[in-house]
Amino acid sequence: MSDSQTATAHGGQLAARALKEAGVEVIFTLAGGHIMPLYEGCMDEGIRIIDVRHEQAAVHAADSWARCNPGKIGVAAITAGPGVTDGVTGVANAWRANSPILVFGGQGPFNNLRRGSLQEMDHIGVMRPITKYADACYETYRIPEYVELAIRHAVSGTPGPAFLEIPMDIFMNQVPRESAPVPKIRTEAPRISPDIREVRAAIEALSRAERPMLMAGTSVKWSRASPAMNEFIAETHMPTYTNGMGRGTVPPDSPEFLNRSRRDAMKQIDCIVLAGTLLDFRMRFGASIPKDATIIQLDMDAVLMGMNRQTDIPLVGNLACSFELLSQEMKNQGVKLDFSPWRDQLRAIENEAEAKVQAALDSDESPVDPQRMCREVRDWLETLTDPIVIGDGGDIVATAAKILPVKREGAWMDPGPLGTLGVGMPFALAAQLAHPDKRVVIVYGDGSFGLNGFEFDTAVRFGLPIIGVVGNDAAWGQMMRPQGAMIGWDKLDGTLLNPTRYDKVVEALGGHGELVEHPEDLRPALERAAASGKPALVNVMIRQDREFKGGIYV
Repeated sequence: MSDSQTATAHGGQLAARALKEAGVEVIFTLAGGHIMPLYEGCMDEGIRIIDVRHEQAAVHAADSWARCNPGKIGVAAITAGPGVTDGVTGVANAWRANSPILVFGGQGPFNNLRRGSLQEMDHIGVMRPITKYADACYETYRIPEYVELAIRHAVSGTPGPAFLEIPMDIFMNQVPRESAPVPKIRTEAPRISPDIREVRAAIEALSRAERPMLMAGTSVKWSRASPAMNEFIAETHMPTYTNGMGRGTVPPDSPEFLNRSRRDAMKQIDCIVLAGTLLDFRMRFGASIPKDATIIQLDMDAVLMGMNRQTDIPLVGNLACSFELLSQEMKNQGVKLDFSPWRDQLRAIENEAEAKVQAALDSDESPVDPQRMCREVRDWLETLTDPIVIGDGGDIVATAAKILPVKREGAWMDPGPLGTLGVGMPFALAAQLAHPDKRVVIVYGDGSFGLNGFEFDTAVRFGLPIIGVVGNDAAWGQMMRPQGAMIGWDKLDGTLLNPTRYDKVVEALGGHGELVEHPEDLRPALERAAASGKPALVNVMIRQDREFKGGIYV
């Protein structure tokens, strides 16, 4: 290029330079005229552009990229109007999952603002309640500054999504490069330690406890606290359970890891360590904790302390810092904690629970028992090197979560507390791009496949050999059972589907598809899917369960 060509840059080039400074390697998008300048900038900077078939999928993929790449931020670019509104679900899911992402939103030309441009609407008003930061940049030379500001908000404290709107003409305008310097952009917030007085209070409370437990949740991941936490639980032999993105932060072969005895443990505990675990619906809003149990809460933001239940001892800060201080202060004080007898009581309950489900795991019935399906998937996964599994559905994912071991942090992903169906293929796209050497597998419900299953087209276009396994019971099972039990089994309107050949859909998109109707055929089908080298779907006809055990999981 000549000096005259390099002396100026348009807004898309400035935004891409800022993303490059932030270590961004890929953006997820669906083509739109309002954001086109960003594409040129990304191509100039060597940032890969992955275009999907729905803006929701673009934002979900950015969410997944952040989960798969600790210390990095996921980026999506969506066009104005329906592009932004299509992306709202992805942003909301990232908001509840605390995923640090940056979403660029297009907008009509600034010089026509409020005049009714094509697809013009108040995007910021829509995004503000579900983001940590939502703003617009109206000066081209300030775009790098705004990108840094948005990323800083996304990664600070409890992380989450940021939304930056840039009008079309601001993106296209040329400015002197020297007028738009790119600031240093940090994608990890500084580590903040809790008050040492609270650390000492926690050790004192644990010294009095006889039956404590630890719940490891999402903030363990975002704090990168797994090593420090595992050192702490190994030293104390404290029984430990996981939820949310805490799954995989404790190795399944750890003597302290438990996953089938939580309900029994909660009835007896006298102390609980909530490590990045909110007392939301998954913890019955705190009601499952005995009234006289001491609550020690570790999280990244003081506003989370005491949510739904008073916290006795709050440790506010990076969770790695909190666990490191707990271990160090115990050494300083000469405190030795050993909860192995209590852990062993719970282990006996675990062994008994596992024995009870063995018959279902070995069932030969057709349509296939859902637990047998998951056991076959588990046994096949054991032959692979470090696979990544994504859960996208209701009943079948709940079943899979109990049967499929999560051997490391990041080896399992699901929507999180928003419970968004349709994350499967978008999450898998980013996971496969981030880890091309690993096998990425989606466990689908047939209902959830219908939301973003067309993203198999994206996987085909980019050569991503993702494998999906659909548990097909021709129903929205989690809704069908309570509706049938409460209203009548002859009144199932809105809850039934067809036993659709989703495998044929994937074949038509250029992938590999197989139908499985008998359990003994599943393992060979999975092996053929893997050997095909293509994006693949194994469509498993499973039993439609109508037993309702009471309650709706909310």
